Amino acid sequence: MNEFLDKKTYVKQAENVIGKLKRDKFKNAIAVSYSQLRNILALMNELYNAVLYSSDEKLNDDMQSRIQYVKMKIVYAAGRDMNVKDFVTCSDILNYMDMIGDSRERLMLVCHYMESLIAYHKFMGGKD
Repeated sequence: MNEFLDKKTYVKQAENVIGKLKRDKFKNAIAVSYSQLRNILALMNELYNAVLYSSDEKLNDDMQSRIQYVKMKIVYAAGRDMNVKDFVTCSDILNYMDMIGDSRERLMLVCHYMESLIAYHKFMGGKD
């Protein structure tokens, strides 16, 4: 398993991931669509918003269960579309979600990483 995200380099890592994604048949746009990624980001944002104002450094069992639910939804989306699967595999998002454990700080970092992935997708010509 890879090391966990570094809060100093996760943005550069997101840039590298998006740069490696498959392009459409005309090589014009990244094959995975913006709307597909926004669906995943929306799930991650729900997690982020649930802990944003919490002062607890440890996630409770309910929150850890919600992380697993979001992971399952991402796996389902990846199973339905090869371009989403390519994104999930390249980004290593599932492994990072596993590494969150009960850490609020790690959850927030994974959410920021996902947001960075979306930003670079848009910046590098991801299709809508």
